[in-house]
Amino acid sequence: MLTNKQKKYLRSLANSLDPIFQVGKGGGNDNLYKSISEALEARELIKVSVLRNCDEEKDEVATEIAAKTNAEIVQIIGNIIILYKESVDKKRIELPSH
Repeated sequence: MLTNKQKKYLRSLANSLDPIFQVGKGGGNDNLYKSISEALEARELIKVSVLRNCDEEKDEVATEIAAKTNAEIVQIIGNIIILYKESVDKKRIELPSH
C-alpha cells in the first residue's frame, strides 16, 4: 500500500507521461491486462486513458485493472488512471520512505 507521500511523489513523476493504453467500449480484457502488466514491469508508472464510450465507470475500470495486474492506483484524474507497480527486474523509481 502506498503512503500519501509516495502517491504525491508518483503523481509528480506522472505529470510528464502520456497515456499508453486506452480502455474503450468493450472495457478491459485479458490481452489489455497482459499488455498493461508488461508495460508496468518495464516502466513501473503508466497512465491509462478511459474513453468516453466506455460502458464502465472509470473507478471500476481502475479497480479492475489494478486487481488483474497487481498494480496500485496512484490517482484517477478526469479520464486518466495513473498506475504504479514496482518492477521485479527493471526497478527505476525509488519511492520516498514513510
